[in-house]
Order: sequence, then C-alpha cells, then structure tokens
Amino acid sequence: MSRVLARRVPLPKLSRFSWLMGLYAENHSRLQRLFEPADLACGAYVSSIGDGLDLRLEAVERHAYTVELRMTYGLVDPQTGLHDPSANLRLYRDARQVEATHCYAGRRWQDVIGMFPPPERILDHRLRMNTFLGKWLQYLAEQGHGVATLRPAPRTEIGKQIETAA
Repeated sequence: MSRVLARRVPLPKLSRFSWLMGLYAENHSRLQRLFEPADLACGAYVSSIGDGLDLRLEAVERHAYTVELRMTYGLVDPQTGLHDPSANLRLYRDARQVEATHCYAGRRWQDVIGMFPPPERILDHRLRMNTFLGKWLQYLAEQGHGVATLRPAPRTEIGKQIETAA
C-alpha cells in the first residue's frame, strides 16, 4: 500500500498562453449561447431587456472563417467620445474561439501598457481583456440578454453609431 501512495503522477502545468487559449474557447461558448453571432449578417443589432441599458452588437465583417464584431452599451465617455465599455471581438468559427482584440473600459490600451510593451505585458493585457469579456458575457446572460432579445438596430441608431465611430 505504501508503494501505491508514494507514486505520484505530476500534473501538467498550465502556461499563461494555454490559459488564454482556454479563455478564448470559453468566451466562444458563452457568446455563441447568448447571440449566435456566427450566423449574424453584417449590420448593427440591439439587445434590450427593458432596463434602459441596451446592448449593441455589430457584425462588422464576415470572412470565410472569422467574424469581426463590436459589442458595447449606448454609453459614451464624455472625455473621449468613445463607447464605454466596448469590445472589438474576432470570432474564429473553425477553431470555436472568440478573441477580444481591443477593449475600452475607461482607458485605451496605449495608456494601459504603453506604445512598445514587452511580450509578457501584451500577454498579460490579453488575459485581462479576455477575462473582462468572459465576465461581461456572464453578466449579460444573467441579466436576460440573448437571441430572443436581439433585434436589428433601427436605421437612426445605426447612423449614430457610425458618427461616433468616425
């Protein structure tokens, strides 16, 4: 019996890169359950649950294996004029992953990590952005957002989004 207990199999260590890839897969699952964005046509959509804080989801571009998305609330930061919070997402349909390529939550990435950050700082920033995305998606699901609440944005709203993005 003591020989059995003495033999331990070492568990593989999870690197930060592996953790990031796991976040991408988890975020894909959450986003796909929420809005099925891989099937959305290009255009702007609004998810309203009656709380006065509508979520805007825009399918910016569709490619053979990827979909570029932008997700935000209608809130605008008065200092910068940018939607706050917001996230630019890249959905990899074949790999079943979603990557937050840019997030804006009060500060731009240049203000957070600098103009020429070392690779480990970039990886840490990507981990934080994609953790933020996962928590945001979880919050949206808990609030009741989903495919049933998602509607094409009215034309007047699309015009507002384009003006603020320019």
